[in-house]
Amino acid sequence: MAQRNFFEELISTLNTASLHDQTEVVCGAPSIYLDFARCMLDLRIGVAAQNCYNVAKGAFTGEISPAMIKDCGAEWVILGHSERRHVFGESDELIGQKVAHALESDLSVIACIGEKLEEREAGTTEEVVYAQTQVISENVSDWGKVVLAYEPVWAIGTGKTASPEQAQEVHEKLRAWLRSNVSDDVANSVRIIYGGSVTAGNCRELASQNDVDGFLVGGASLKPEFIEIINASA
Repeated sequence: MAQRNFFEELISTLNTASLHDQTEVVCGAPSIYLDFARCMLDLRIGVAAQNCYNVAKGAFTGEISPAMIKDCGAEWVILGHSERRHVFGESDELIGQKVAHALESDLSVIACIGEKLEEREAGTTEEVVYAQTQVISENVSDWGKVVLAYEPVWAIGTGKTASPEQAQEVHEKLRAWLRSNVSDDVANSVRIIYGGSVTAGNCRELASQNDVDGFLVGGASLKPEFIEIINASA
């Protein structure tokens, strides 16, 4: 019951918090807690699954489908997270297929991209994130239901954070890539959020950057400071 009690306290904190009314808040819950999260969270707060598979049904023991996510009342799914790519070995192509199937199933998608430390040090950040974005874009049927999340792998759970200037540089280049390869409308409207050791201490400076539209928050989302991060652009 300890884990359930922790989630109840976390949800109560969110439900009673004064949240900036121009900020869309989505909580990514483990799959077994999706129904619990959706039932307990205030309806102003969205719920996302942390992953899904790329087909509707079949012999895929342990996987979760968009239909299952929707049955729990969740509206979003996070796809391509760095751990899915680099721990579980998901390819760009598989992530693209997941994006396509999730959108076809009427889920909104937070699609993650980002480079590893050795790729940044080798000066290939742009090449890596453009290639990842290309495969995602080839599978997007409705950009209005997609949020891009730039999360440099070297800054996830490490305590290291991309400087505001580093985050802005990549976000700006991603928006330029969308302008050149998708459309002006998509480049102007798509939200590009930053993930990577975001805390109450750095969120406001990051949020002040022109092309940083929000955050994909990890460990800090389990702490009271999450409310301050949500309201960083207020």
